Amino acid sequence: MVFLDLRDEWSLTEHLRKAARIPPGSPVRKGIGDDCAIYRPRGSRGKSAEDLLFTCDLFGEGIHFLRTSLKAPQAGRRALARSLSDIAAMGGKPQFCLVALCAAEWTDTRWIDGFYKGLLKLADETGTVLAGGDLSHGDRFICDVTVCGSVPRGKALLRSGARAGDEIYVSGLLGRCDYTWLEPRLELGVFLRERLGATAAMDLSDGLSLDLRRLCLASGVSAEIGEPPRFPGATLDAALNGGEDYELLFTVSKGRRVPETFRGVPLTRIGRMVHGRPGRVLLDGIALQPGGYDHFRRTHTVNLEESSL
Repeated sequence: MVFLDLRDEWSLTEHLRKAARIPPGSPVRKGIGDDCAIYRPRGSRGKSAEDLLFTCDLFGEGIHFLRTSLKAPQAGRRALARSLSDIAAMGGKPQFCLVALCAAEWTDTRWIDGFYKGLLKLADETGTVLAGGDLSHGDRFICDVTVCGSVPRGKALLRSGARAGDEIYVSGLLGRCDYTWLEPRLELGVFLRERLGATAAMDLSDGLSLDLRRLCLASGVSAEIGEPPRFPGATLDAALNGGEDYELLFTVSKGRRVPETFRGVPLTRIGRMVHGRPGRVLLDGIALQPGGYDHFRRTHTVNLEESSL
């Protein structure tokens, strides 16, 4: 019997990553630890060869949304957009999605129909086919959206590619904290991969202070940043720790010319990667503690002998 002290989400993710090792010769090229898993179909060669990207995101009542603050179509759109944001972070293009939905007592037919209308509208806008899923019933509404995307073979953007000297950028304005809005930066992700040659990228879903630390840990570097660009009226705390921005955090080689905007979305340099303790982030020279939203911030005890691992 093994017990694990879960200090934070990173600790659990690292434990699972080590436990779920990818065997030699597996077509899975990248597993736990990035925005998407990467699967390389056997025989995928030539100029048109592609890797497949897979991601899934839970969307739960009381955690990711409140039914009093989101209309059904808004909730459906947001549920899919969260997973599409992961595809964008890897520089990929979405292909299809699977939606597993657990309906609650309060979710009548009209609400569920509205939910799927919002989801399918975004699916149509982004070329994402709803290919299947599952339906169930429970105490609260929970939805799990899996998206498959594609990217040219070996070209996916990873969290682990940043190096000391690379410059750090974010898209958009941070601290919006508007749950009725979410626009996955799919076209921007492709631009970062194809035109800018970004060295690393991820989406900002849990707050800049926490997500930048994760990127630094994956790349084995530290970061020095200044104040990030804020949405009008947003506090510095909201911009650093608010989460739910779903903008892209990315790095480029020193001296790489980055446009000020991409199709109306600001691209702002906020700092640089430096040598130092992996995961350390300095804001104006002062150590920045990771805030944001971490599902496992409290200490939990898990009996691993009874887990699926």
